[in-house]
Amino acid sequence: MRAVLQRVTTASVSVAGEVVGAIERPGLLALVGVTHSDGPVEVAAMVRKISELRILREERSVLDDAAPVLVVSQFTLYADLRKGRRPSWSNAAPGSVAEPLVEAVVDGLRELGVEVATGRFGAMMEVQLVNDGPVTVVVDV
Repeated sequence: MRAVLQRVTTASVSVAGEVVGAIERPGLLALVGVTHSDGPVEVAAMVRKISELRILREERSVLDDAAPVLVVSQFTLYADLRKGRRPSWSNAAPGSVAEPLVEAVVDGLRELGVEVATGRFGAMMEVQLVNDGPVTVVVDV
């Protein structure tokens, strides 16, 4: 499982011009990708990283600040760019595998009391954000 975490002051995701998820105060945007071998162990590790990483201002975490998280599924994080000019998506898990695992990350964060907004799995989404810092990190678990 892989995520790109961006510290944001605000972020939103829209589908067909309609906002489907937004955070209106400082927190994290988590773009989450799933590969074929991911399962409950990777979900638990990702929930821990998203909630406990000290990348908010003053080296604080989402749990320290009760900060919100916008989770957006992102299969393109597993693009294979080694050959040619056209990415291969073969390392990304199919939707039937990925969707429940992304939902499990969302559920895990919510179980910790984190305010979570989401995109819409499989939809063409437009993500808007104000990157704070900017701070952007890649997490592989």
